Formats: sequence, structure tokens, C-alpha cells
Amino acid sequence: MRKLLLTLFIGELWLSAQANEMSIKTEVSNVTVFINGAQVVRKTLVDIPKGTSVLKFTNLSPYIDAKSIQVKVTDAVMLLSVNHQFNYLDSLKRSQEVAALNDQLKAVEKKIALENVNIDIVNEELDFLKENRSIGGKNQELSLNNFKQTADFYRDRIAAAKLKLVELNANLEKLLLEKENIEKQINQLASNKPLPTSEVLAKVLTNEPMRVEVELSYFVTNAGWFPSYDIRVKSIDEPVQLVYKANVRQSTREEWKNIRLKLSSADPQLGNVAPILKTYYLDYHLAPPRYSSFSGQVTGKVLAADTHEPLVGATVTVKGTTIGTITDANGNYSLTLPANNAELQASYVGYQSQTLSANQSTINFYLQPSETNLDEVVVIGYGNARKAAASVSKQNKGTLKASSLPLPVVQTENNTAVEFEILTPYTLPSDNKNLSVDIETYLMDAAYEYYAVPKIDRSAFLVAHIVDWEKYNLLAGEANLFFENTYVGKSIIDVRSLADTLSLSLGIDRQVQIKREKLKDFTKKRLLGSKKEETRAWIISVRNSKKQAIRLKLYDQVPVSTNSEIEVVVEELSGGILKTETGEVMWDIQLEPLGKKELQLRYTVKYPRNRNLIVE
Repeated sequence: MRKLLLTLFIGELWLSAQANEMSIKTEVSNVTVFINGAQVVRKTLVDIPKGTSVLKFTNLSPYIDAKSIQVKVTDAVMLLSVNHQFNYLDSLKRSQEVAALNDQLKAVEKKIALENVNIDIVNEELDFLKENRSIGGKNQELSLNNFKQTADFYRDRIAAAKLKLVELNANLEKLLLEKENIEKQINQLASNKPLPTSEVLAKVLTNEPMRVEVELSYFVTNAGWFPSYDIRVKSIDEPVQLVYKANVRQSTREEWKNIRLKLSSADPQLGNVAPILKTYYLDYHLAPPRYSSFSGQVTGKVLAADTHEPLVGATVTVKGTTIGTITDANGNYSLTLPANNAELQASYVGYQSQTLSANQSTINFYLQPSETNLDEVVVIGYGNARKAAASVSKQNKGTLKASSLPLPVVQTENNTAVEFEILTPYTLPSDNKNLSVDIETYLMDAAYEYYAVPKIDRSAFLVAHIVDWEKYNLLAGEANLFFENTYVGKSIIDVRSLADTLSLSLGIDRQVQIKREKLKDFTKKRLLGSKKEETRAWIISVRNSKKQAIRLKLYDQVPVSTNSEIEVVVEELSGGILKTETGEVMWDIQLEPLGKKELQLRYTVKYPRNRNLIVE
């Protein structure tokens, strides 16, 4: 047995020695960008000689997941093995933008050096003038005329030198600021850490020379996208315009030029194991499980843990969702959380990702620098897998001329994800910049209504109710709200709701005015036998200053007694609907253009005369 293994090992070494190694440079042709990460496809034609050959694909991203590498060839070629390795000698070339910035930096440094020389010359001239101002006056008597000429000469020369010095210092200050900005831009575009390139070695065997198409595909990190939306309502007589945006970024150290780009809602980095409930044991001194339910607006910073410098362009996402954002020039981020999400994740190229519990309104991240993990060489054989054809779902989209035309997109709905294929060739440089791409524009029929609780806030909030929203394949994300061509704030689209109607709050409409005033005539106390009575009344006035009719749902309340000695008698609701268990009163009002309506709410509270009760 040992002799057989030794023979096989020697045979493998002999085959390796006889293999013809061919260095292959390829261009990226197709990329599918996931929520986190991307699938990269490279294709090229290769002339393979007879026998055993090693196809070495060079200048690849250092962030390749070795286990995801696939090499596909025709059936006439036998694929023996696929290896992944790092090349430290052949480093990646910097992008043209970084190279241009370096040239610009050298030119600015040269100008700074020249300005410093000019400043030194002017300072030496001033020192010379100061030291020799008494020449001609020590050894001979100086006439008044000569004295005036000498004074004028020194005054003019010193003034000219000092003015020149002011000009040179101003120029130097501008050049130093320009140098600082260029250095910041270079640091943002390219990491200073030297990174190796990846290489994929595919060993193949052919019985005769042939030209074949070879396809290399792999999963790479430091790329991703998240959705966001612009929701525009021009008037309450028109549909909601929803602009579906993709915020795409990549810092894979590969240039994606004129590629076929797909955006997928899948996230390969999420766990694919379904959760299992554990037995909930109930006993004395055993606490039930607790879950974080914090939701709302979260702000904070993403900083480097070693230098505390802000990380510009870092990605912050709600873990397990498509809700995310990018940090600004100061490392700040702001993110709206849906309900019942407990974790935020921050990531940045060259740093370890960090996950924190989203249980407060301010959360700062401190990311640790990461060293490139050099995985052991993995040898994987792959067959020619066939991909099942996905069904294309035609969407009912409205036709609308937007301010900028969205890219031509084909939307494909798979069993577990939605893909958006951009039909126009696209270029994404490896600079970690966030690119916002309009991929779809929908006109969505909506029912508009106003909502108000004047006891708390006298503002009228406009709400749009959208039915059949499931057909648009929306993902959870932040939305910018525009009402009547004015930006009114941010909201969130949470598509995990099982409701048939998607409700969007569009902010306050100042053209709907509401007043709530207490009527003093009814604010009184009376003593009747053993009972004390207190009556309260309010007038609620609503005015519609718009040129369209509106529907308003207005809410107020009456107190609810929890004591048999206390009785609440509702005397006037002006047609409102009362929920007796909660005391909530709701009016569903239709207001014509420039219309006005008054409502009255009145109730009396009866309780024992020897007791004190606070009645609002």
C-alpha cells in the first residue's frame, strides 16, 4: 500500500513538473453584487497545448473567498484541480485616479519647496537691509538731501520685501491646505497597507491542442449595496411616485469596467441554518428570555480603534436586513431602525467588522485594523453545473418622466431573492465610494388621509395608504420624503409587515389648521346630594385651506373609570365614535376645499363629595 501511495505521489510530481504553466490576464465581464459581497465572473479564450497545463489567472482581488472559486471549461478539457494562492511579489497596480493624485501631490510639494526658498530669500534681504542701514553715515557727514534719499530707499525696499513676504506666506498656506486635501483623498481611495494579489491555478489535461473559453468565477468581500427610496407626492390627487435606488460600493482592488451588473437582494454571508426553539422551562427563580425592542433613529460615528480617526465611507447596516447607510466626511452616520431589530454592523475595508446591540439612540463603532488572512491553499474540483432558469415577473409600472432617467433594468424574481439586471454596461471603480443608482420608478395608487391628535399636537399629518405593494418587490430601507416639491424628512419602508396596506407618513401639512379650546362655561363643579359633579368640554375647530377636498381622522379621548364609585357620562361627541374600553374618540371627517368644521367633546364625572379627584 505504501509503495502504491509513493508511486502516485511521484507520478503527481512528475505531472506537475511536466505541466506547461500559462499566465492569463482577464477582464471582469459579469458581476452580481449582493447585500454583502459580490460574485465576479471573468471569461477569456485560451490556447491550450496538448497534455497537462496550468492556467494561472493573475492580478485578482486579495479578498477572494477561496472556497467559492469555480473554473469552467468545455467537456473536451479535463479539469484536474483548482488552487488559490497569494502573490506578494506582483502587487496590485493603483488605480489611475490614485496615480494622478500622487503626481499632483509631488507637483504641490515642489511648489511648497520653491515658496520656502523664496521666503528665505526675502527674509535674508530684510536682514541685510537692517544690518546695513547706516552705510555712508558713519564715516562722512550726511547732507539732508542724501539722508532723505537714503530713507526713501530703505522704506521702499523694506515695504516691497514685507509685502512680498505676506504674498509668499499666503501662497504657502494655500499650497499646504491643497497638499493636506490631496493626502486625505489618497488615504480614502487606497489603503497604505501593501496587499498581495490573488492567483488561481487551474490544472487541465487535453488530448490535443485547442482554443477554448475558460470562465473563472468567485465570491469577493468588500463590496455590497443597500436600497433607499425617494417618495414624492405632488398633490393628494396624484399617485405616489416612488424612486427605487441602489447604493452600490466596492473596494475589492479590482476595476470593474463596462461590466454586466446585477444587484441581488440575497446575502451569502448570512447564516443559512433555520433557527430552532429551545424548551422554555418554567420554574421558581427562572427568568423568561428577554429581547431588545429598541427602535427609532440611531446616530453615531465609525472610528479607527488605533487612531480614533473617522472612517469615511464606512458601511453601517441593520444586521439581517437591507437597511443601511454610509458614513460622511466626519465618520458620522444616521440610520432609522425598524421595530424589533437588535443589532447594527459596521464594516470598512482593511478593518474588522463590528456588531453592536442597537439598544440606544447613540452608538459609536471602533473598528480594529485587520491583517489579510492568508488561507491555506484549497484544492477544489468542480463539475459543470447548470443553472435553473429564473422566471421573469412583469411589473405593473407607471410611466413617468423623472428628473433623471433610470437605467434600463430587468427584474428577476427567484425563490429566495430578487435580482435587478442593469442592461447598460456599467463601471464601478475600486474606491469605496457610494454610488446611488436609480433602478426603478413606480407610480403607485394611494389613498390619502390626514391624521391628527390635537390634544397632543395640533398638526395634521398626511398619510398615504398603498395597496398591492407586494408586487413591487421592495426591500426594507430608508426613504426621503418630498411633499409638494419640498423635502419634509425621512421615513422607513419596513416590508416585513404582513399587512395588505403599506402606510407611509408624509409629514405635516401646514394648510390644514386645527385648534382645541376648552369651553369655560362647562368647566364647573356641582354638589348633588352625596355626589360631586365636574363637567369638561372642548371645541375642536378644523380648517382646510387647500384647494382639494381632504379626509381627516381626528382623535381625542374621555377618561375611563376603574372605580365603581366614579362615573363618567359622555354628553356630546358631535358624531364621533367612542371606544368604551379605552375612552378613545375618533371622527372621520370629509372637508371640502376651504371648508371648516367644529366638533364638541363634553363629559361629566360623578364621584363621592368627600373624595378629591383630578379631572382634566
